[in-house]
Amino acid sequence: MPRSRNTVCLQDGLKLDLNSLARKGFVKRGSYSGLRGIGWTHSYWGEVASALISADLSDTSSGWLKLEGGLNQFILLAAQARRFGGHQWYFICPGTGRLASVLWRPPGATRFCSRQARKCRVAYATQFLDRDSRAHHAKSRINARLCSIGKLDPEEWDFPPKPKWMRWKTYRRYETRFDHYDDILDRGIVALALKLGLK
Repeated sequence: MPRSRNTVCLQDGLKLDLNSLARKGFVKRGSYSGLRGIGWTHSYWGEVASALISADLSDTSSGWLKLEGGLNQFILLAAQARRFGGHQWYFICPGTGRLASVLWRPPGATRFCSRQARKCRVAYATQFLDRDSRAHHAKSRINARLCSIGKLDPEEWDFPPKPKWMRWKTYRRYETRFDHYDDILDRGIVALALKLGLK
């Protein structure tokens, strides 16, 4: 059963993903990253927020990230040793003190915190959907993922062919998940037909 809309949707707000920030060069492991502009966009409204971001990860165990200009916040960072060498960086959530790779600032919030800091007041977008809508959403995400890797048009494929460099094992895993969501939708159609007395 979908959640009621008295809960705030996380995806309607702003997101800070530390791994994504590192991939895009906003933070650099082992060094100081000077001021750079960052923006958040929405598929319908366009740009919804912007800020200047700087970070210092030059120490091997602790660091910080700073947002200025409209979204003013100072966030501490911590590095944890990886099992096979190296370090993984995390935010220290301002609300809970726990380590997190992603911080959220949902509508109405004044700062970025982990999802756990907001307790039951927030949910992911898919939690507002019913079973069939979640299955449609999951199928379209698998389609979009495979099409983006294979550089195909998602509108032309229900389930795209295997991308050239993808392993067959990975492709079969996507195929199994896709078939699972198809089965959910088929059961939903049968249940609806029985309810309407069409069978």
